[in-house]
Amino acid sequence: MSHRVAEPGAASARLGDRAFRGLTLAVGMGLIAVLVVVLWVLAQGGAPALARFGPGFLVGRNWDPVHQSFGALPYVFGTLVTSAIAITLAVPVAVGLAILLNEPVGRAVTAPLASFVDVLAAIPSVVYGLWGLAVLSPAMERHVEPFLRATIGRIPILGRLFSGTPSGGDLFTAGVVLAIMILPIVTAISREVFSVVPRDLREAAKALGATRYETIRMGVLPYARPGIVGATMLGLGRALGETIAVSMVVGGGRSVGASLFAAGSTIPSVIASQFLNAQGIGYHRPALLALALVLVTISLSLAALSRLMVRRTARLLDGGSVEGAAEGPALEVSG
Repeated sequence: MSHRVAEPGAASARLGDRAFRGLTLAVGMGLIAVLVVVLWVLAQGGAPALARFGPGFLVGRNWDPVHQSFGALPYVFGTLVTSAIAITLAVPVAVGLAILLNEPVGRAVTAPLASFVDVLAAIPSVVYGLWGLAVLSPAMERHVEPFLRATIGRIPILGRLFSGTPSGGDLFTAGVVLAIMILPIVTAISREVFSVVPRDLREAAKALGATRYETIRMGVLPYARPGIVGATMLGLGRALGETIAVSMVVGGGRSVGASLFAAGSTIPSVIASQFLNAQGIGYHRPALLALALVLVTISLSLAALSRLMVRRTARLLDGGSVEGAAEGPALEVSG
């Protein structure tokens, strides 16, 4: 009975695999430990404010360090509103760009567009803020916002969003800046998702007589929907945490209302502007730490949703069925 002797190279490869597995496990556990420490520090630091103000901290509107009265609602509202504006404006453009970059329209068109998107991702946040302050805000105040107020502002109910006096430094301008900032990440991820749509699906649609538009609308987009949602969630996470650019154009107010033309603030902007000057006594610094805890909680919730979308996309790439992509007719070509 013969015994096979393990080759030295195979043993070395197995040892390398075990070492790499152990190293990655240690790094992963270290990241989890860092996250736990961050949450612990924020919870411990913000506990005095949360204990003092209770649920009123999240629904209160007054933020007065002099009289030690703190309510986080204006900053939570500003964070959610500016992020919602950014997603509403950026996602349709990003998905359209991703589709165009994956279609055979010629490198004369796709190469400059791809380079443009990459350049947007490399621009620092402070540059976006300076551009928004010097160029975008005056343009919004003089042209865009008056036009929106004169047109959409006359529509019942919806017009309330575009009521008020245009100022340029407001929630709407901050949302536009955020939309430009998250455009590269949403475009890049959506482009990767579209690139793995099976070629057979496209060919089958064309064989049934579908036009290019019908192929994309009824074949490509339903198949790639989980990945698009995941890209949107990641872009939303980026928008929620942006600080410098938003601080320069959001106006610094504490508005909680329907109008997008009101000056506001976000959680990152108020923490960045007040934390260094916050006194060690009283509730000012604990209130800022409690705000940071609220922001981290929102971000972690979005990260969990993004992870679910990534898993669904992974099942799609492996050939598994995904709800919404496999159920129901993927293509309907009338003839």
